Amino acid sequence: MTLGAVLPRLSLGVAIAAGALWLALKGSQVDPALVENAMRAIGPWSFAVHVVLFALGTVFFVPGVLFALAGGVLFGPVWGTILNLAGATLGATAAFLAARYVTGDWVRRRAQGRLDRLIAGVEAEGWRFVAFVRLVPLVPFNLLNYALGLTRIPLVPYVVASLVCMTPGAIAYTWLGHAGREAAAGNVAAIRYGLLALGLLAAIAFLPGLLRRLRSGAKTPRWIAVHELAPGLDEAGGIAVVDVRGPDEFTGPLGHIREARNLPISELPERLRELAPLKGQRVVLVCHTDKRSAKAAATLSAAGFQDVRVLRGGMVRWTDAGLPVADRLGQHRA
Repeated sequence: MTLGAVLPRLSLGVAIAAGALWLALKGSQVDPALVENAMRAIGPWSFAVHVVLFALGTVFFVPGVLFALAGGVLFGPVWGTILNLAGATLGATAAFLAARYVTGDWVRRRAQGRLDRLIAGVEAEGWRFVAFVRLVPLVPFNLLNYALGLTRIPLVPYVVASLVCMTPGAIAYTWLGHAGREAAAGNVAAIRYGLLALGLLAAIAFLPGLLRRLRSGAKTPRWIAVHELAPGLDEAGGIAVVDVRGPDEFTGPLGHIREARNLPISELPERLRELAPLKGQRVVLVCHTDKRSAKAAATLSAAGFQDVRVLRGGMVRWTDAGLPVADRLGQHRA
């Protein structure tokens, strides 16, 4: 790589590092009152200045909450939210593009192992993963912007997902800043604004656990007990039983449920077409216990089967209950 190609990247990287270091060392010496007076002195241009400063702060790793609170103080809850979102989105986009085209190596060193998880998540889910990590801060916001620039997600889905999913936090912090200013001015009603903002922040804080519960709930199979399945087998066209064990187990010591079809779980993805006629029926999956059939249930549900059940306890519990099974020759035995 030539010096002409390396120099712009090196210069931007040095500028980002120098700016972040200066803000870390001197940021506490900035007088908020002086900042507010300066912003008001420039009149309508203060809107654009706030957006640009928010964007630059995002690029230089300044905590965005400082700008979000300032937006509420200076511009009120509505305009403050709009300007905060504009600044955060502009900064996130700039960091994304810088990582994609300039500072990729530095981001890789900084993100370390978390980057692999991010890339894998984006490869699997695309913009949905961007939305998830915006709502659930697995990686600090400023570093996340750079890290996502190293994935293959297109710019437009990244920007749209970021804008939409940063909105709840922007509203909460802006209103909190506005409420603090109003309360300091003696406005008792501002306490209500502050409580609303704190409530929204609390909801965002609890969102990761809620999403985990929803995700785990979506993976929980629907069960059927042996005493529920046995009577249903006598109903014509009512229940289709699919045994996902291997052929040796299907005809082995435990036998199999009469009229069950054998479709080993290792072959299930390639043979789903064989089960297509069963989409309108209740399908009960069976294995030795119920672990393999639970995995098979997730596969069938993803393929559009609406009524999929897993036999709890599998053939072990079925035979323990003394229910009839078929042997290798298809003959029934007690």
